[in-house]
Amino acid sequence: MAYLLGVDIGTSGTKTVLFGEDGTPVVSVLYEYPLYTPQNGYAEQDPADWWNACVNSIRDVVAKSGVPAEEIKGIGLSGQMHGLVMLDGDNNVIRNSIIWCDQRTSKEVVEITEKVGHDRLLSITANPAITGFTAAKIMWVKNNEPQNYEKCRHILLPKDYIRFMLTGEYATEVSDASGMQLLDIPKRDWSDEVLEKLGIDKSLLAKVYESPEITGTVTKAVAQATGLKEGTPVVGGAGDNAAAAVGTGVVENGKAFTTIGSSGVVFAHTSDISIDLKGRVHTFCCAVPGCWHVMGVTQSAGLSLKWFRDNFAWGEMETALSMGVDPYYLMDKEADSVPIGANKLLYMPYLNGERTPHLDSNVRGAFVGLSSMHKKKDLLRAVMEGVSYSLRDCVEVIREMGIDVSDMMACGGGGSSPLWRQMLADLYGCEVKTTANKEGPALGVALLAAVGAGIYSSVPEACGAVIKPDKVQKPIEENSRQYEKVYALYKKLYPAMKANYDELAALDI
Repeated sequence: MAYLLGVDIGTSGTKTVLFGEDGTPVVSVLYEYPLYTPQNGYAEQDPADWWNACVNSIRDVVAKSGVPAEEIKGIGLSGQMHGLVMLDGDNNVIRNSIIWCDQRTSKEVVEITEKVGHDRLLSITANPAITGFTAAKIMWVKNNEPQNYEKCRHILLPKDYIRFMLTGEYATEVSDASGMQLLDIPKRDWSDEVLEKLGIDKSLLAKVYESPEITGTVTKAVAQATGLKEGTPVVGGAGDNAAAAVGTGVVENGKAFTTIGSSGVVFAHTSDISIDLKGRVHTFCCAVPGCWHVMGVTQSAGLSLKWFRDNFAWGEMETALSMGVDPYYLMDKEADSVPIGANKLLYMPYLNGERTPHLDSNVRGAFVGLSSMHKKKDLLRAVMEGVSYSLRDCVEVIREMGIDVSDMMACGGGGSSPLWRQMLADLYGCEVKTTANKEGPALGVALLAAVGAGIYSSVPEACGAVIKPDKVQKPIEENSRQYEKVYALYKKLYPAMKANYDELAALDI
């Protein structure tokens, strides 16, 4: 049997998994590293931490598996998107990486919009300028650290820095490059127009590949450090969400997934490019050559439930500890005892502003309809429902764009909740499934490596051979009717309260 290595360079750690060609995980190793916040709103990491975690995790996986190095036929890389890595002429890292969740670039967002033009930016990069994207980070360094910008000779994304260290090649791929806001999304290559208007030298950027293409091979030094075979191919890989799509089989029209992690994501595959000119969702190139994906984001999905747990569910946490179960398991049971609509209580899940469909940094969370009759379990149910309504908002925008969403997978921590999956099935009006394999992004990029190595002829073929559905929640017609009544009211809350949130944000107290 051939084996593939999936390396996922995340925000909290790097996870390396060795898979058989049939997708069976053999060994998995995780190495964690810190996040630095030198100022309020800043978020940085040291690329050396990623590289050390990568070397150590690959070495451990190869050693623990006992699989001969020559049987590992390819490596795929997944990673946190949008991070800025700058190298000097000697390939030394110039400064810590400014990562995806950094919020220092609000002035640069305005600058980018003014220089390129809002509508033109949307038509080329498929997205409005936002603080998270890499272009704004590049402009921030250019404006605030000119000495660092002057030294810069190469700009890479986090996983692409790992690629450089593995292979010596400066390369990226379309899905991750889409999040830089420098890529012409329809043409799947760098935009000369955007680069010229922003004054960014194209020579700083890496060559763009499709996700299953071989971008380089493991060097002799890396082979000696990790136990890999020199010359092992490294494919383009994918950004974390695009990799998760492959890992859940979302690689054909009609297929989509919902992730309920700290944030919530609705991700839909499409073979035809579609751009929302209102900027409510992101359109990126996906890991399937010649295809795209549309992605809506709920900022505080699982974070809303975690906030509720940490502040109000102390009893459940104590009981769960004594029972040896997860507190969320008990919280699920409590919420399931409350009827749809949470006894006429609604929750707006906007703890940290919102992206889809409102793109509003001022909006905040709220319970609406709270009365003396409500108990903790009602609030708990309302939180889960409110997040589900927000995810339904994402689906509505995607469907409005003419993209079929009829086959939905669920993943992330919230996706393990049968109650939450049933809510989504009832609100989406389609089956919501999980997969038997839970490795997500690491499996996705391992499958891309399998395609690059010639084990499978295409990404859909690889997914068809490996990805199998596990649990299935079918929509319940009566539930759907009840949810529609509440959702209709939920949709009215934001427009009715927007002005109040803007006033609250500006309040001088």
